[in-house]
Parts: sequence; C-alpha cells; structure tokens
Amino acid sequence: MWSGVIPLTALAASSTDAPSALYALVIGVYAFGHVICHQLPVRSFHLWGAALPVCARCTGIYAGAAVTAIVISVRPGQATPSTAQVRRLLAAVLSPTFLTLVYEWTTGVMPANWIRALAGLPLGAAVIWLVGTANVDIQSTGRHN
Repeated sequence: MWSGVIPLTALAASSTDAPSALYALVIGVYAFGHVICHQLPVRSFHLWGAALPVCARCTGIYAGAAVTAIVISVRPGQATPSTAQVRRLLAAVLSPTFLTLVYEWTTGVMPANWIRALAGLPLGAAVIWLVGTANVDIQSTGRHN
C-alpha cells in the first residue's frame, strides 16, 4: 500500500484544486516520509512537478518490496532459508546500495537517481521475501521463533 501511496501523494500535492482533506493526507505522508528518509529534492524522483515523499533509493526499496509481496501472494509456500543463507542473501542485496554510497562518499559525485533506485530494489525485495518466508514458517509450524 505504501508503494502505491508514494506516487499518488505527488499527484495530489501537484493538484491545485484538491479538497482540504486530501491536502491533509499529503502533508501526513510527506511528514511520515521525512521520518524515514532525508527527502532531498535532488535525490528524489519528481512526478507531476512534485518530489516524491521519499528519495530515489527508498523508492527503489519500496518498489522491490511491493513487487515481491505480490509475487509471494501469488506463489506462497517458499521454504524458510537457513541463517547462513539469510546472511549471504543480505550481504548480496546490500552490496549495490553500499557500492553507490561508497562511490558517492569517495568521489563526491551522486549517482543518477535511477541508479540509486535500482540499487535499492534487491534490498526491498529480499527483506519482504524473508518476512514472507518467516510468516509461512510460523503458519505451518504454529510456533514463533
């Protein structure tokens, strides 16, 4: 749901004749986005002339999570990975984001927003997949680890 709210908020923010209640919702979404993201306009995608409520990297993370959540809902029953597999997976999916950060910090050059978004996709996808497989494990065994 959050992934869908992100672009819709930009649309509502750019509207000049939206109802007051909608503007209140927009302010709330941007305020929540500020808690979880730096929201720098130069690092954010813009739709309809308005910056999204989260940066490009966060947009990629949430997009990866949304797509993976849809896939999990269509194809449930994935096996729960071992702790070692989880660690390897997280190291692999953190690598693109980590590399963009290292590049930026060492060169002073910000990667393009589409690169930052693509770097975040695997992280969002993996986290939701891990949550989904943990949920399957809890439901099938009846125990909470």
